[in-house]
Amino acid sequence: MLLKDGYGQMVWYVAAEGGQIELLEKMWDWAKELQLKPEELRNQLWLTKHNSGKTAWHNAASAGHVELLETLWNWAKILQVKPEKLRYHVFL
Repeated sequence: MLLKDGYGQMVWYVAAEGGQIELLEKMWDWAKELQLKPEELRNQLWLTKHNSGKTAWHNAASAGHVELLETLWNWAKILQVKPEKLRYHVFL
């Protein structure tokens, strides 16, 4: 579904690192318009790792984008990302 560049990054990662909430919200809206399945969004946005092993969560956190992290957290709840997946992919 989502293409990565030669460095293993998706737009999702770059937007999270740059604190681009508006861009992430637009991508979220497009995903809803495309009627992507929740499991596709969970697996390909929230849980996918960059070649360096980081997720979009890591990028947002390392750049100090608290508001963006709150947005990601709310979307994770909407998509019903399992707590054990969040623990593994976000907090480790």
